[in-house]
Amino acid sequence: MVFVNPYKLSFYGVMASAIIISILSTLTPYLLKIIVDDYILLKNYDGMLALIMIMVGILFLEVIFMYLFTFYANWLGQKVIKDLRVSIFQKIIKFKMSFFDNNAVGRLVTRTVNDIETIASIFSQGLFTIIADILKMLTVLIVMLVISWELTLVVISIFPLLIYATRVFQKTMKVAFEKVRTEVANLNSFVQERISGIKIVQIFSRESLEIKNFQEINSRHKDAWLKTVWINSIFFPIAEISTSICIGLLVWYGGFNNIQGDNISLGTLFLFISMSGLLFRPLRQIADRFNTLQMGMVSTERIFKILEDDSIVQDKGVISMDNINGMIEFKNVTFSYVKNEKVIDDISFKVKSGETLAIVGPTGSGKTTITNLITRFYEYDKGEILIDGVDINDLKLDNIRNKVGIILQDVFLFADTIFNNIALYNDQISLKDVQSAAKKLEIHEFISSLPNGYNFNVSERGVTLSSGQRQLIAFLRVLVNNPDILILDEATSSIDSYSEDLIKNATKKITKGKTSIIIAHRLSTIESADKIIYMENGVILEQGNHKELLKIEDGKYKKLHKEQLLIEELI
Repeated sequence: MVFVNPYKLSFYGVMASAIIISILSTLTPYLLKIIVDDYILLKNYDGMLALIMIMVGILFLEVIFMYLFTFYANWLGQKVIKDLRVSIFQKIIKFKMSFFDNNAVGRLVTRTVNDIETIASIFSQGLFTIIADILKMLTVLIVMLVISWELTLVVISIFPLLIYATRVFQKTMKVAFEKVRTEVANLNSFVQERISGIKIVQIFSRESLEIKNFQEINSRHKDAWLKTVWINSIFFPIAEISTSICIGLLVWYGGFNNIQGDNISLGTLFLFISMSGLLFRPLRQIADRFNTLQMGMVSTERIFKILEDDSIVQDKGVISMDNINGMIEFKNVTFSYVKNEKVIDDISFKVKSGETLAIVGPTGSGKTTITNLITRFYEYDKGEILIDGVDINDLKLDNIRNKVGIILQDVFLFADTIFNNIALYNDQISLKDVQSAAKKLEIHEFISSLPNGYNFNVSERGVTLSSGQRQLIAFLRVLVNNPDILILDEATSSIDSYSEDLIKNATKKITKGKTSIIIAHRLSTIESADKIIYMENGVILEQGNHKELLKIEDGKYKKLHKEQLLIEELI
C-alpha cells in the first residue's frame, strides 16, 4: 500500500466505479423481470418502451463506468510499477559487492523488468477486477434473496462444488506459477551470461553444447507453463458444467412451481437465469483472475525480498572532508568473503600522504581485496581502516568514493560516447575539461582521430576500442575527477607495448603528489614505489622499498624478481 498512497484519489475512484458497476449490472435483469411480468405477459405495451429506454440508459452508464474502471485501474498499475521499479533500482545500485557475488545479473534483470511488469497486472486484471466481481456477486445474491429465497437456495446449492474446485485450483496454480517465475529467471540468467560471454562460447566451440543447454532450460520453462495450462483445462470445464447444472435446476424447479401456480413468476425465472450468469461468470473469472493475482503475488514476494534485503553498505558516517591528504592506515584488519574463510588475516600497514604503495603477490593473496575495503565495497570483519586518522566508517560513503579514484584491469565502458563515459553525466565536467586532461595524458590526438571525436560511441563494454585504448579512457576518467587517493589494479597488464608506454606516462602524471596504491604483477612497473608489500594467503610477509626487499635473503619478493628477470631475458 505504501506505493499506492500517492495515488489515493485514483484508487478510491476505481473502487467507487467497481461499486457502481455492480449495482448497474443487476438493474438490467431486474427491469427485464418487470417487463416480462407486468408488460409482456399482460400484453401491456404502453409503458414498456419507457422501461426499455431506461435499460438503454443503464447500459450506457455501465459502459462509461467500465471505461473509467479499466482505464484508471491500468493507469494506477503503471504508476505504481514505475515507482516500484525506481525503488528497486535505487536499492540494487546501493548493494554491497557481496550481494552481486551471490546473485546472477540475469535474475536481477528479471526482478527489475519482468517481475515488476507482472505486478502491474495485479491492478489491471487482478485485484480491482476481483473486488469488482465480488461486489457484483454480493449485489446479485442480495437481490436474489429479496425476490425468492427458494430459487436462491437452488442457485447456491452448486456453490460448494465450485468453491472447492476454485480453492484447489488456487493452491495448485500458486505452486505452478512459482515454478514459472523460477524458470523465467533461469532462462534470463542463462541468456544474459551466454551473450556476455559469447567470445568464450565461440573460442571453445561450445555453440552446440550451449544450444543443448538452452533447449533443456527452455523445455523446463515450457513444462512449467504447460502445467498452468493443464490446471486451467481441468478447472474451467468444471465451472462451465456447474453453470449449466444451475440453469437446469432453475428451469426444473422454477418451471415446475410456475405450472403448479406457486408464486414464482415467469419474469422471476428469467431474472434468476440471467442473474445466475452474473453470479457464476464472475466466480469463474475470479478463479482466472487469481491466476494473474497469484502470479503477481509471486513476483511481489520476489521484489520485496530484494527491497527488504539489508545487504547495502551502511552509510552511518557523519564526517565529510573537502580535502583528503591521503594517509591510509590498516590496523589488524581481517576480512572474509565467506564466513570463517579468511581472505585478509590481521594485516597492518601505513601509507603516508603522497606516497606510492605497491602490493604484489600471487593470485588470490588478497591484493585486490585491500582496495575493495578502502572503498567500502565490502565491510571488513575486524580491525580499523583509517584515512587521515579518521575511521572510514565515520566518513560519509560518497565522500570516500568521490576522493578515491580506481583504475581496474578490466575497464568497463557504457554503450555511450567517449565524453559521457569520462564525465559520467557530471554537470561539473565540461568538454573543455576533458580535452585539457586528454592533452595532459597525450591522448587528445587519438580521441580526435575517431569518428565524431569525443562523441564517438564505444558500443557495449567499449568493444570498438582496444584494451589499451579502454585503459587510457579509464585513466582520463579518473584524472578529470581529480581524486586525492589513487588505486591502480593491474592497470598495465594485457596491453600492447605502445599503450603500455602511454599508460606508464599517464600513471606518472596522475599519481604525482597523490597517495597511490598500485597492484601489479610486473615488478618493473613498481620499482620506484615508496613502499612495497609482498602478500600470500591474506598475510603480509614482507614490507619495504625495492632495494630493501632485494636484500632479504631467501625473500619472497627477491625470488619473484629473479623469476621475472629470467623470463624477460628468455623473451
